[in-house]
Amino acid sequence: MERQLWKKVLKCYDYPLIAVVIMLSLFGLIMVYSSSMVTAVIRFEVPSDYFYERQKLWLIAGFIAFAIMMAIPYKVWRAERWVKLVFFASPLMLIAVAFLGHTANNATSWFRVGALSIQPAELAKLGLILYLAAAFANKRKRLAEPAKSNLFPIYYTLVICFLIAIQPDFGTAAIVFAIAMCIIVSSGLRLVLLLKQLLFFTLIGTVLSPFWLPVAGKKIFSPERVSRLYSFLDPFQYANGDGYQLVNSYLAIGLGGLKGVGLGKGIQKYGYLPESHTDFIMAVIAEELGLFGVAFTLGLLAFIVLRGLWIARRSHDAFGSLLAIGISVMIGFQTFINVGGVVGLIPITGVPLPLVSYGGTSLVLTMASLGLLVNISMFAKYEQRYKKAEKTMVSKQKRGLTF
Repeated sequence: MERQLWKKVLKCYDYPLIAVVIMLSLFGLIMVYSSSMVTAVIRFEVPSDYFYERQKLWLIAGFIAFAIMMAIPYKVWRAERWVKLVFFASPLMLIAVAFLGHTANNATSWFRVGALSIQPAELAKLGLILYLAAAFANKRKRLAEPAKSNLFPIYYTLVICFLIAIQPDFGTAAIVFAIAMCIIVSSGLRLVLLLKQLLFFTLIGTVLSPFWLPVAGKKIFSPERVSRLYSFLDPFQYANGDGYQLVNSYLAIGLGGLKGVGLGKGIQKYGYLPESHTDFIMAVIAEELGLFGVAFTLGLLAFIVLRGLWIARRSHDAFGSLLAIGISVMIGFQTFINVGGVVGLIPITGVPLPLVSYGGTSLVLTMASLGLLVNISMFAKYEQRYKKAEKTMVSKQKRGLTF
């Protein structure tokens, strides 16, 4: 009996989604090596495969997290003990990093544990998705039902966004805010109520602006950030300063053309394009693999996002649906912010490209999130394929239609 159950479960796993996640993460590992092999030697004075080897270890950890989250029933995370743990742990970690964190690139966003760097904001993203999905799912049974008024998750979201923004990390704060708004809107909470709350906080912020603006303004509108905004508006005028990175990103994209110059043969990573293996890895992909490489990368990411939204629609459980929406929005909006910065559509924020850019915490948490998405898909398919059949069989037996 147990063997038959496992066969049914294995048949219901979302193998196209699993294949895309594996394919994109391995492609990202290849691109990390190609984009960092020169930077490692010239800028960091380490072996050419230094970042590749570290990313490979993180990817192994990511696959383990992916497999664990695939195997654990997603409804486990709705338990009160896990929700409370996430609720308290996320803000505490963000407060702790403000006082004890490591500062790099004018942002205090990391804990340094030996050679490892852990970014609490990445943990807070997944934590917020779990908390909001549980909070709103507890107010309803199915997505077709309206949610009861529940304003506390909105306040909690604003606190998390504030704690991330003061690091300062406006890119991640924007992603967290977008995730929360999509989950809240999808939960069925009345938009009028949501707009009233946003208007209320806007008025409060305006009234209290003489107290918080002088302090926060120095951080938000620091000379570095103002110059970054100017360089975004006209990067070629500031090509020797803050516009240097964006100008060289344009050059990399232009050099790549349709087919690219060839894998590993790009020249912009030879010190011309800083952060080539992290924030600007898409520029390296464009130069070396051309439009085809960019389309391949964005196509796989788009598949994950659209598949996630399809899973959310197919799931009959409100918690699973809201989780799938949150994970899909996280991948989609993070991709938009990263690629938008690379092509000059929005200011550069330092957000990694999901599954592709170098970065340990981001990679492992993204893989764990996608493992959770695969598990939601499996349960939705299992319930649709077998639970209905079992109910029909039981119903027929009760009516005496089967022998």
